[in-house]
Amino acid sequence: MQTPSLVLAPDPAPHLDSFQTIYHDPSGRIRHLYLPTSPEHHMKRMLAAGFERIYQIDSFYRDGELGPLHNPEFTGLEWYEAGASMEDIMDFTEALVRHAAQTLCGGLLVSRQGHKLDLSKPFARVTVREALMRWAQVDVPEDWNEEALRRALVQAGYRLSPDDGFDDLVNRPLIERVEPALEELGPAFLTDYPAPMAALARLRPSAPAVAERFELYIGGLELSNGYGELNDAKEQRRRFKEQLTQRRLMGKSDVPLDEAFLQALSQGMPTAGGNALGVDRLLMLLLDKARIEQVMAFSMVGELGWGGD
Repeated sequence: MQTPSLVLAPDPAPHLDSFQTIYHDPSGRIRHLYLPTSPEHHMKRMLAAGFERIYQIDSFYRDGELGPLHNPEFTGLEWYEAGASMEDIMDFTEALVRHAAQTLCGGLLVSRQGHKLDLSKPFARVTVREALMRWAQVDVPEDWNEEALRRALVQAGYRLSPDDGFDDLVNRPLIERVEPALEELGPAFLTDYPAPMAALARLRPSAPAVAERFELYIGGLELSNGYGELNDAKEQRRRFKEQLTQRRLMGKSDVPLDEAFLQALSQGMPTAGGNALGVDRLLMLLLDKARIEQVMAFSMVGELGWGGD
């Protein structure tokens, strides 16, 4: 079973831009359709319909993304398991990466741009707060209060703009300090993102300022983004509306809410965990390639004849 490549409502996340097209129905009425940034909404509708363990290898679409690690169309592996926790999904992801390495490379010692990476050892697990305090020297408030975080960043030497939103405040030290450190650390899961940065993940009951979200980094590559999945329809609607407000403030186009997805949540999606893994980036890691077009038969870089970064 395959989810649609044309959808009525895309993910409204402010940092994602969807390709939009126009559909003329038989009566001549015009409808706006979108290429999905991932199949997440429809796969969760399948969970709500009773499917318990599902996966899909499909094209993901992101407008505006092009570079050494990005192509506007790329291949993703996305899966969900009813009853699974975020930790269960991380365990499975770790095993999956090892299996792929063993199959493709014949072992668990791989090279990445001159560095040897041992995939046989347990992958490190570090919370975002721990990472920022350890490698960016930012005294992150436990409750992730935005004003307190802003003060902590200034004290750590960061120059901020009044226009910087919460995501900007967190992402700047993550990109500048944490991601290079993770490259040296080896395979590592970055976990427990602040709640505003995980609109589709449930909050940790023991620490509601953070969400059950993780990302896997290996050799400087971000490979996957996974959640303990949110299944509360009212809370999901509230978060979507917050994202739409953020999009308007950023001057981005408005998008419709995915009412079918929200209806499925209201009818009862089970507790679940899930993950989306970039297949092309995994191939980059295992084949020791620096650019994503080197593992794609056809890339936008090649089609455009574009050689920049």
